[in-house]
Amino acid sequence: MLRVTTASLCTYCPRIRLLLPPAASASTVTSQNKRLENQHTVDSLCELSVDIRKVRKFKSWVLSESSAYVSETADLLRDMGADTMAVARILETHPEAVLCRPEDVAAQRDLWVSVCPNKRELMSIIEKFPASFFTVTHHSNQRANILYLQSLRLSKRIIGKLMASAPQSFSRPVELNQEVIHTLRETYLDLGGDEGNLRIWLQKLLSQNPYILLRPAEAWRDSLGFLREQGFTTEELLSLVSSLRASIAELQPEAMRHALNYIEGTLTCSQDELRQTVIRCPAILYYSLPTLVGRFQGLMDVGVSMEQVKESPNVLELTTQIVLYRIQKLASYGYDVRSGSLDVIVGTKKDFEMSYSKLHLRQQRPLFNPVAPLRTAEE
Repeated sequence: MLRVTTASLCTYCPRIRLLLPPAASASTVTSQNKRLENQHTVDSLCELSVDIRKVRKFKSWVLSESSAYVSETADLLRDMGADTMAVARILETHPEAVLCRPEDVAAQRDLWVSVCPNKRELMSIIEKFPASFFTVTHHSNQRANILYLQSLRLSKRIIGKLMASAPQSFSRPVELNQEVIHTLRETYLDLGGDEGNLRIWLQKLLSQNPYILLRPAEAWRDSLGFLREQGFTTEELLSLVSSLRASIAELQPEAMRHALNYIEGTLTCSQDELRQTVIRCPAILYYSLPTLVGRFQGLMDVGVSMEQVKESPNVLELTTQIVLYRIQKLASYGYDVRSGSLDVIVGTKKDFEMSYSKLHLRQQRPLFNPVAPLRTAEE
């Protein structure tokens, strides 16, 4: 309440403005080499409890536009279920919204309603991704892309997530997305995938990596072609594509070549062993060479052997700092990683906590010795 009152007084009360020093009055009227603010826009935003100072700091140009639809935009947001605080947050984060014509915003609302289960979820998306919702240009492309993805029987939730996270995918011509989807379909079927599971596979890829449609179809062909040359079978390639969450299209053959050569030389393994290492730890393919070198060096510095890395290559997914922390944590309970398996430290934080808890309980609970004499409470 105090913030709103102060902002309102400093912004549009004429008598107060006359009493302000020159430096303070410059906050509402810009310097001579800048455009004057649209006072009606400023007043309207203040009435909505929008922090005008934040708008001036990050998007000051919005306040200088001659045409703005502040009240109309606020009304549309309220109609979709936004409360007063939500309206203020959205317009503070994305003040450009007030420059969109009401009819364009209404058309955008109708478009998004077609892929959102309810208004509550739509408002949640708008609060998190206001720029995606208020991208009112290329409306015909957006509609065509939605209809195309719906024709693939993808769920509304997946399409809505794509629109929010990667709006560029919907602003471009639908033919480009059709080409990428066609390449994904060919890839999946060529690698032995089942036509009946194609829709589920596509949904999983798109949900894991919303930017997949922005990658050119050629990138998929180049990456898969390189991996085929390395001797990976179709079944192994399908596993890699699924495990890498479609990031395989973002990999460069030359970078993958450097990574594979380094792993092969460092672990002194055969081609077959190298492929199995990659299958067990696909992340090797997209880590840069300096990252791999640093992680290997960190493991060697704490006494881990190459044989241990061969047996548990997933340890390379962890940063050196995480490896050191987990090794020290286990050492405090008498477990020496250097003389055992690295499987106990790999995995997510939750995986490690489960392994750590088991070791902790084992230390607290001594093994039962059936030969030892029983002791009674009296003894």
